[in-house]
Amino acid sequence: MTEPVFSDRLKAANLSALWENLAAAVPEQPVVRCSPASWNYQQDIRPLILEAGRTVTAEQAERRVLLLSNPGLQGMGITHTLVCGIQMIVGGEIASSHRHTQSAMRIVLEGEGAYTAVNGDRMSMEFGDYITTPAWTWHDHGKQTEGEMIWLDGLDLPIVNYLALSFFEDHPDDQHPQTVPGDDSIFRYGSGMLPLTPLPQDPHSPVYKYPYSKVREVLSRMVISGAPDAFHGYKLRYAHPFTGGHTLPTIGSFVQLLPAGFRTQPVRATDARVFVVLEGSCSFDLGGTTWTCGKRDVMVVPNWTSYTLQADAEAVVFSFSDCALQEKLGLWREQHGSDDKHA
Repeated sequence: MTEPVFSDRLKAANLSALWENLAAAVPEQPVVRCSPASWNYQQDIRPLILEAGRTVTAEQAERRVLLLSNPGLQGMGITHTLVCGIQMIVGGEIASSHRHTQSAMRIVLEGEGAYTAVNGDRMSMEFGDYITTPAWTWHDHGKQTEGEMIWLDGLDLPIVNYLALSFFEDHPDDQHPQTVPGDDSIFRYGSGMLPLTPLPQDPHSPVYKYPYSKVREVLSRMVISGAPDAFHGYKLRYAHPFTGGHTLPTIGSFVQLLPAGFRTQPVRATDARVFVVLEGSCSFDLGGTTWTCGKRDVMVVPNWTSYTLQADAEAVVFSFSDCALQEKLGLWREQHGSDDKHA
């Protein structure tokens, strides 16, 4: 009887030879995990989400969301670690209260007269507002007036599911009771002053809403106060008011202003980045291929892929990525030309 070959004996013992797969297991540089892609809001996203509003009720869907699926991935992610969706509610609807271990952020794209409530703190929603629903916080949405309210969601669902840490719970009522005056987190923790009572020790920001009106004012002041950064223009990070860190443990969110005619220098980073144009239009150049995005359009730049941004007229661009998690792990890098910057 012939003795089984070594590889067969390894397989039978549930063992494998690392030396046969070492290069794939420990590559010299990050493997690009997704494809560059863009979504046109007016031509593609908006007509389809409006159609969904006519055919799918909020009760049927739980959340009426269209996912932006990266063509280079098998699955629902816009990147390998994040999902991105366009959500809509219409007048008189309530997206019922629930909670889950996935963290989420949203940026309001259009509409008025709606709210998001987080743990009973009901916040009005206006264009460009950045709102978070951190892990395991009760949250619901509602719209009291006619018409549509549309926003973009970003969630760390692939991260949480990869770690097999997903928990979900419906609230016994459609809406969590309103426990504090509206926009309480902004006034309590986002004014530049802090109460003397014990502060929350959660890993996420205690401020759930960052109004675009204030963000836009800061960007305008930066423009008159100094020159833009060569790689990012005028760029801000949405920050935890106690620590200065990111608003969520796994997701970092930013907004940047590009002056008219400004073109950034090439940059690449270990985080795949999702961009949403809030004002104006801009062009993304990735290795000689150009994507032009207008207001509310979405663009994804893969991890470790060099890109430049150019604005013919002044543009404001929101972005988010998993850089918050990478920084905590001590793994994040951003490269400016030949300059390699570690977190």
